[in-house]
Amino acid sequence: MRTTNAALELLEHNLRNRPDKTAYLCSGRAHAYRELGEGARCVARRLRERGLTPGERVVVALPDCFAFPVAFLGCLLSGAVAVVVNPELDSETQAQVANDAGARLRISLEGSAANWPAGPMEEIDCDEVGLRECAGSGLPFCDAFQPTDSDLAYVLYTSGSTGAPKGVPHRHRSLVLPCDLVGKPVLGLTGEDVIFSTSTCSFAYGLINSLALPLRLGATAILHPGKVDPAVVLGLVRRHRPSVLFSVPTLFAQILRSWPEVRQRLPMRLCCSAGEALPAALFEEWRRLTGLEILDGIGSTEMAYHFISNVPGQAVAGSAGRLVPGYRARLVDEDGRDVAPGHEGQLLIDGPTRTPACGRPPDAAADAPLATGDLFVEQDGFYYHRGRSNDMFKSAGCWVSPTDVEEVLRAHPVVADCAVVATRVGAFSVPGAFVVLRRAVTDVRELVGELRRHCRERLPEHMCPARIRFVADLPRTPTGKVQRFKLREQSAA
Repeated sequence: MRTTNAALELLEHNLRNRPDKTAYLCSGRAHAYRELGEGARCVARRLRERGLTPGERVVVALPDCFAFPVAFLGCLLSGAVAVVVNPELDSETQAQVANDAGARLRISLEGSAANWPAGPMEEIDCDEVGLRECAGSGLPFCDAFQPTDSDLAYVLYTSGSTGAPKGVPHRHRSLVLPCDLVGKPVLGLTGEDVIFSTSTCSFAYGLINSLALPLRLGATAILHPGKVDPAVVLGLVRRHRPSVLFSVPTLFAQILRSWPEVRQRLPMRLCCSAGEALPAALFEEWRRLTGLEILDGIGSTEMAYHFISNVPGQAVAGSAGRLVPGYRARLVDEDGRDVAPGHEGQLLIDGPTRTPACGRPPDAAADAPLATGDLFVEQDGFYYHRGRSNDMFKSAGCWVSPTDVEEVLRAHPVVADCAVVATRVGAFSVPGAFVVLRRAVTDVRELVGELRRHCRERLPEHMCPARIRFVADLPRTPTGKVQRFKLREQSAA
């Protein structure tokens, strides 16, 4: 069955209705929708001239500059599958991705090829705006690839929070449906918004935030091609005054730590978070200092975007929100039986944006839902994250959820951030905590005792950290998720 090319859906209505409106703000320049359409058509024509046929893979290894949406949409217009890769990956991971993708060609910034492992891929160089030379007209929209419902549009790579990243393919509809299921009806985004996402386009969260949502709505997006930290984010917020900020808990917490204890005036009407669970204490502190909620939500690379989200004006601290209409969810125990409200279970999810290539065992039914690996509790329609199932461990014969322990630790005024993993004391598995402090302390031994007393007053004994290490920072993926497997390796060392 035929479907619409996602690039056409995102471009045509803007070129018809608002060609001179700013689509992107990047590196001090404003880029109109007309420029975006022309650039994407040039990339599509260049790929056709190189002889690429529909379905062939093209690696798009670009930072968050204007060239990224130009190249990504150009791939889709030509029929090529855009394999989105973070250009900051280390050389070993780049080699894994390049081998896994099976791509024939790579689009990257001029001069960056030396950072990639040697291989047979052809190159197309561009600058931060797009192709350096594009003589003549681009590919006419009438000649754009017309996909069937089964044709792939793009491939994303998971963030590597549990190890090596893996490729996750998606169809054309998975780029547009998150806008229609979440962006407009849940978040209430409009064409008047200016959207800023601190997560890069090489991840599902950033791709939808910075590319799909603004183009679907006819809005404007801010792109930043470099690394982000609190100073950079706040500088861009002051300069461009976004109405919507998408970020991750880590960065919201870092911004809070960079402020004095006074109320802040920000231009945003919406602040949204994803990537990992938003601690209730962080939600409350952000609201106290800004007057704004942080709308937490949960999604996955396999589902393209959020399937659970809070709604403006109805956000609940510590909750990921309610199920997004159009998705189906179950919470089940270890035997696959549904659990009652208020009881912990593994989240199974299904919906129209699900990747076609993974998530079902070979003997599973065609409509079997995707096992997310996340543990949740559902109460009154709201879902509360309790951690990853593979992060759970037993201590004194009882299960420990690291997030429950972390929430208690973060409530202590000296703790800026923390992560809990299983560690060994003799022959026994016990909770071990890695703690980032808000300020330097002179007596570490006294503080360890204080934190243990703090936990014992609020948690059962088997959940209290038996070992506490103070660290400068926690190992995280580029999307902000804690890499617990690295902490477990440190604990075992």
